[in-house]
Amino acid sequence: MANHTQFDLYSDLPPLPEYQTSQMPSLIPYIPDKLLTVILPIAAYWALSMLFHWIDINDYFPQYRLHTPAEVSSRNKVSRWEVVRDVVIQQIIQTAVGWGLGMTEPDDLVGKEDYDVAVWARRIRIAQRAIPGLLALAGLDVTGLAKSLNSTHPVLAGAMLGGKYSSLQATSADGSGFVEPISSFTAWEKTLASALYWYLIPALQYGIAIIVVDTWQYFLHRAMHMNKWMYTTFHSRHHRLYVPYAYGALYNHPFEGFLLDTLGASIAYKLAGMNTRQGMWFFTASTFKTVDDHCGYALPWDPLQRLTSNNAGYHDVHHQSWGIKTNFSQPFFTFWDRVLGTVWTGGDVSARYEKARIAAQKKAGQSTEKFTITHSNVADSAVQDPRPYQDDKKNAMGLTTIPLKDQQPLAPNGKAVLQAAGSRQQVLDDRQGGGPQVLEQEAAEERKAKSLLRREGRRRTASSFSQTDNLKGLRDRVTGSMHGRAGALIGMESDR
Repeated sequence: MANHTQFDLYSDLPPLPEYQTSQMPSLIPYIPDKLLTVILPIAAYWALSMLFHWIDINDYFPQYRLHTPAEVSSRNKVSRWEVVRDVVIQQIIQTAVGWGLGMTEPDDLVGKEDYDVAVWARRIRIAQRAIPGLLALAGLDVTGLAKSLNSTHPVLAGAMLGGKYSSLQATSADGSGFVEPISSFTAWEKTLASALYWYLIPALQYGIAIIVVDTWQYFLHRAMHMNKWMYTTFHSRHHRLYVPYAYGALYNHPFEGFLLDTLGASIAYKLAGMNTRQGMWFFTASTFKTVDDHCGYALPWDPLQRLTSNNAGYHDVHHQSWGIKTNFSQPFFTFWDRVLGTVWTGGDVSARYEKARIAAQKKAGQSTEKFTITHSNVADSAVQDPRPYQDDKKNAMGLTTIPLKDQQPLAPNGKAVLQAAGSRQQVLDDRQGGGPQVLEQEAAEERKAKSLLRREGRRRTASSFSQTDNLKGLRDRVTGSMHGRAGALIGMESDR
């Protein structure tokens, strides 16, 4: 009975086309795609990193910097050579894992595309067979309604009848007048099937991969901050870059780099069911995003920083002593931070963000105070649920020995105070990474930034007064000249 039902379901469907497959040509001749999949992300990493490094050393966009060049050398607790060395080590591990992963995958083939599109067209046709029953349940006369619509909306009428289209019927050639169905798909079924196969399914696969990576990295990353042993043993190495720069994005403990980045991306690739070519673009895009998040610039015209709020400004908070236990989300979206209450709530608390904020705001054409570098609203601090930081200030025993002048910038009242206390205590726990010296140096840089802002404010005020005086003088001269001309004109009229 089951076989008979299955035969009825498929017997009147258009046949699937025959196909013959062959191996997909390599994207770059003589370089197999599987090899290119491990090469391209590394090439992308260093290409984008060197672009930002070139911008750094030539000081091309100082107005968008999140930190001064002096901070890079004074606050970071690791040399550039050590950063390069550890990044290369991680990329060697990444290459080995990527190559092994590629060996488990079948070769990408071409030649079956038309067949796969036809399979989707069949699924669309089968799905239509449920429509008459659903409409009948709603009390509609399906046959009568379809008949009345057939002359004006034949496609809609055919779909209502379960995929029986008048355009796919022909009168028998033997003169009997018998109507025979034409075994074919309609144009709309083919178009929708092609869209599903070529665009919607790949988009869904990329979406799944992004969700998996974001979820994997959020919870592992958060665990490495919430567990003191995991932080001081593994993750603290990455945070010795208190002032991030582009090619430090993958500066990690080798075990952490494998667990957090390499393994997470590999699992996402597998779960999303990607082929080799899709994996190539996914790994490369993830690499671009990670480097951009650590670039140290709030660039208003950078598409990677405009598409999502998880960008350089957002992630820079996570590298500061007052925000190190917040903003765990990476690399794509901030969903988990916002759902689980770990997003920084103190706004653009640091004076060092102000210059970049003003410059980016002007470039973006926004004049309101809603524009922020950190994508944080300071008003949230007072109203948000303090969890999971409710005990952080109480447990920050080390902070009691640190003078208030070395706890700058001050966080606004509310949840941000708890977040800053927990973050600074974590910095103090990492004695090898600088401990109290980190807080002292950051506070000193904050005081410098505030002083600079005050001086720039006074210069702007003085400039404004100067412009006002100049305009007033010009107005007086013009007014006097006009009065003189008016008097002359009056005199001429009197003479007359």
